[in-house]
Amino acid sequence: MSANLSQRLSAEFLGSLLLTGTVIGSGILASRLSGGNDAVALLGNTGATAAILFVLITALGPISGAHFNPAVTLVMALQREIGVGAGLAYGVVQIVGCVAGAMLAHAMFALPLLQTATHVRAGFAQDLSEGVATFALVLAILLVSRARPQAVSAAVALTIAAGYWWTASTSFANPAITIARALSDTFAGVRPEDVLGFIAGQIVGALSAWGCSLALAPGRPPVGRK
Repeated sequence: MSANLSQRLSAEFLGSLLLTGTVIGSGILASRLSGGNDAVALLGNTGATAAILFVLITALGPISGAHFNPAVTLVMALQREIGVGAGLAYGVVQIVGCVAGAMLAHAMFALPLLQTATHVRAGFAQDLSEGVATFALVLAILLVSRARPQAVSAAVALTIAAGYWWTASTSFANPAITIARALSDTFAGVRPEDVLGFIAGQIVGALSAWGCSLALAPGRPPVGRK
């Protein structure tokens, strides 16, 4: 039996909460334990994020599709795999879940629940990086789901892990988590004034990946789907 909309939204909220809690919480702990070495801190942050992505997508994918990301939901709506109304609802619960995840991480480390980030991530190179990171993420989802659906969890986790290290922005690749990270003045934060540039890059990257997937495999449905 397929999940109803309430169950799907609950899964999206839970996944978004746990993903953001892991991203921010692991960043806090990594920065505390790294002795000021940002490379070591980023390595810890990367491993935790990739690990939780694999688990969350494997566990919640059968329920909601495990988007946890408005850019992914947008592309799925364009592909008519989710309706417009449900897609908008997904976006709302993803943002709320990500903000709740930031608050949870702060609470676990005895920090103020809501903060204003001061981590500067401004400029064309950063915004371009977010476009590239989101392009890679969405393209991986679209093409791997067609070629080998059971490998999507690993593909997403590995794409984000790589993105942490090969993009200048460390691969947020998610508008909802970008908003939440603007409310966290920690290792994982982003200044509120830099958020719009990130989100613009993410949306352009997602749409570009969708167009590229259509050009590479026009009209081909995912494996096992009619």
